[in-house]
Amino acid sequence: MKLLVSACLLGVGCRYDGKSNQLPQYKRLLKEHTCIPVCPEQLGGLPTPRCPAERLGGKIVTEDGRDVTEQFLRGTAEALRLCDLYHCKAALLKERSPSCGSGQIYDGTFTHTLTEGDGLTAQMLKKKGVEVYGESQLEELINDRPFFFSI
Repeated sequence: MKLLVSACLLGVGCRYDGKSNQLPQYKRLLKEHTCIPVCPEQLGGLPTPRCPAERLGGKIVTEDGRDVTEQFLRGTAEALRLCDLYHCKAALLKERSPSCGSGQIYDGTFTHTLTEGDGLTAQMLKKKGVEVYGESQLEELINDRPFFFSI
């Protein structure tokens, strides 16, 4: 099974601050899965490191007030293209991200306040029928969907 995965969860230093969010289980994911790494922000043309961004309604803005919605839209389109190209049925994405967050994202005030909602890429993947999981749901993904983790 092919799984779209936020590149930062696999150890790629593509977060806004140039760091990663590497999962302790990343080797298991790579061994037992065909992981398709994506970073919608980089795919959309944003540099790393970059100013933090949050979703504010229909826009994505940086902490210094720039509108980066267009770059996020381009990155989402590329992530969707890769999802289609590799026939991914599920995605494991970084929680709370303005691109990848699923269920909760930061509210756009840059005060670390969470609100209900999805990042742009997670939202579009769900609309396509792709199952979206956050990193805190990894065990659920493994236990509920054992076929994802068979060789």
